Amino acid sequence: MGKNVQRFVFGILGVLVFFNILAWIAVFDFAHYKFLEVTFFDVGQGDAIFIETPQSQQILIDGGPSSVILEKLSKEMPFWDKSIDLVILTHPERDHLGGLIEVLKKYKVENVLWTGVVRDTAEYKEWVKLIEGKKANVFIAKGSEKIKVSGTILDVLYPFENLEGKEFKNSNDTSIVNRLVFGQDFFLFTGDISKSTEKKLIEKQIDINSNILKVAHHGSKTSSSEEFINKVSPRLAIISVGENNSYGHPQPETLEILNKFGIKVLRTDLNGDIKIISNGINYAISNF
Repeated sequence: MGKNVQRFVFGILGVLVFFNILAWIAVFDFAHYKFLEVTFFDVGQGDAIFIETPQSQQILIDGGPSSVILEKLSKEMPFWDKSIDLVILTHPERDHLGGLIEVLKKYKVENVLWTGVVRDTAEYKEWVKLIEGKKANVFIAKGSEKIKVSGTILDVLYPFENLEGKEFKNSNDTSIVNRLVFGQDFFLFTGDISKSTEKKLIEKQIDINSNILKVAHHGSKTSSSEEFINKVSPRLAIISVGENNSYGHPQPETLEILNKFGIKVLRTDLNGDIKIISNGINYAISNF
């Protein structure tokens, strides 16, 4: 091989190596530039929201009614990752609690946040037994508390007082209301609160303004008052709801109010799992 040909070959190889190094640097930098990811799982008639912070801390808000949550988590978490940093139970009704029982059986849960309200159901009794047996750090939710996790702030807005040990026939209006803050993006998670609790939040002048809203109680007409939606002023509303459910959720009245304010609506029964990816300035929607 002549010297000129050798120089040409080595020159090409050098260029290829150079671009290969650049590619790996780009991949390395991208891997270290993390985003906030909030996924609204399609778990049927129920709620299950998975949050991964920029530093990979994991938060699960509710678990839906069944073991479907395990399949959903397996797609979001590496197969070797069997721990969750924080589990939040908004209120102990089956459509929010049932799946969390399965999560507690399969995953190591470091911290649990819930209201401590009492329900006379089999799911409730198993939940209490499991969180005691797991020896997780258990915290009782109370308004005005802040949970700071890796550049994000999770504000507990409701309930206003400690409800531990109090019994309710229906616990919807004891739901934990959280507001997740990441830069300029705000997510409001409302559990199953009704219009009466929405009114309390407004009267207390709680800051509920958020560009992304998890619509309360699966789009029931007993929630999402016009005044509340106006105060939240979201650009995007997510409705967690089961396909062809017997409750008629989401109900026309709720959809009309959201439409009146020009809010984009996504539904798990129509859109499946819905992932919001935020860099703290802008967000993108991913369906998968």
